[in-house]
Amino acid sequence: MSKTAAPNEEAAQDKAERTANAMFSRDKASQALGCRLGPVAPGAAELSMVVREDMLNGHSTCHGGFIFSLADSAFGFACNSHNEVSVAAGAEITFLKPAYLGAMLTARAREIYYVGRNGVYDVEVRNGDNEVIAHFRGKSRTIAGVVVEQTKQ
Repeated sequence: MSKTAAPNEEAAQDKAERTANAMFSRDKASQALGCRLGPVAPGAAELSMVVREDMLNGHSTCHGGFIFSLADSAFGFACNSHNEVSVAAGAEITFLKPAYLGAMLTARAREIYYVGRNGVYDVEVRNGDNEVIAHFRGKSRTIAGVVVEQTKQ
């Protein structure tokens, strides 16, 4: 049985998509990593990237800084999905498994807590075998402004 989304849910989804697309068009860091923007929703975002040779460390595995950057970018898209400018107040990551050359890594961010100007977001980074290779927790702080001016269609 299919049901349609309520108008407020549709508006929130549209806002999240417009915001993510505007942010990604200006996000030179994520673009340089080769990130691809996946599905977004209010409080959620997905980003993926392929591990390149220039991302390998001295153990021939993906340098943790690149995995952190992927997770941090997904976090950024999730915490800005309400179209209120949000910045990182802090973040931590736990590495669980290595990633290797050619691996497709996918970071899925989801909102855990968002009230007032504070947010907490969890990001799982998975490899192509759907194994969790890292867990990231980001804390956001909303500041003045909007990411993109929203227009009615």
